[in-house]
Amino acid sequence: MTTSSYSLTQPLGRSSRARQVISDYVELTKPKVQSLLLLTTVATMEIAGDPKVSRIALACAGGYMSAGGAGAVNHWYDRDIDAQMARTASRPIPAGRVSPQAALIYGLSLAAGSFMLMWLTLNLLAASLALAGFVGYVGVYTIWLKRRTWHNIVIGGAAGAIPPLVGWAATRGSLSWTAVYLFAVVFYWTPPHFWALSLLMKDEYRKVGVPMLPVVRGEEMTRQQILLYSLLLYAITQLPFCAGTFGLIYLVAAVVLGLGFVALAAQLLRRRDRRSALALYLYSLAYLALLFGAMVLDVKL
Repeated sequence: MTTSSYSLTQPLGRSSRARQVISDYVELTKPKVQSLLLLTTVATMEIAGDPKVSRIALACAGGYMSAGGAGAVNHWYDRDIDAQMARTASRPIPAGRVSPQAALIYGLSLAAGSFMLMWLTLNLLAASLALAGFVGYVGVYTIWLKRRTWHNIVIGGAAGAIPPLVGWAATRGSLSWTAVYLFAVVFYWTPPHFWALSLLMKDEYRKVGVPMLPVVRGEEMTRQQILLYSLLLYAITQLPFCAGTFGLIYLVAAVVLGLGFVALAAQLLRRRDRRSALALYLYSLAYLALLFGAMVLDVKL
């Protein structure tokens, strides 16, 4: 009976360990962050033209590998502060499930694989832009700015705005002012989105000495900056309609979604509570997805 039980449970143990390893390496790529990046990539490709499903799949695979590689290197570099914060202490490296060296090799390999895949199957411009996003997130944001200045998310956030450029280049093999506009939308969306989260995580960032805006300049200034960038974002989203790039469907969506963003930012400034910060953070996620969705509908209908 004991022998029989052992023989049945042993494979299950190996299977469970294998699933844990797979789960850990997927977690290193930050899949939750990837979802919005891929959405903006696919939406931009549909705006730029009528790409084949195979081309979209290749762009998504290459984009995921590049951004995922950046996420893995970020896990490697930030393992010291991750171990000290409750939100990140259970991540694969600080928890001891993945070695730092393995994570670094994994991240660099994903980035190299992404470049080769996109170069060989799409074009050199798309591959180079994806690589620029990797370098921007790892070199500019993670290593250079994150632990030095509260401007980290403003400047370093440009890396997260690269996917629309990649999507456009993957579809057309070139860039245009429309692609630059889509980059600008994500660029100006990033600070109020991330600062809302940083208000919720302020004590954690202070504990590990990361100079996020609410830590070094206070919550009041953070809320003011959120409102300012929300207004800038609203203004920028009106430009393509004025230029004739998008039509009425987009305009209605941009106005309604933008006013909702500004209203929540104003509410956060007025109420000064965690619930308002969380509401704005969650809304910002839906905002970007719905805005890019409206762009696609406007172009296709």
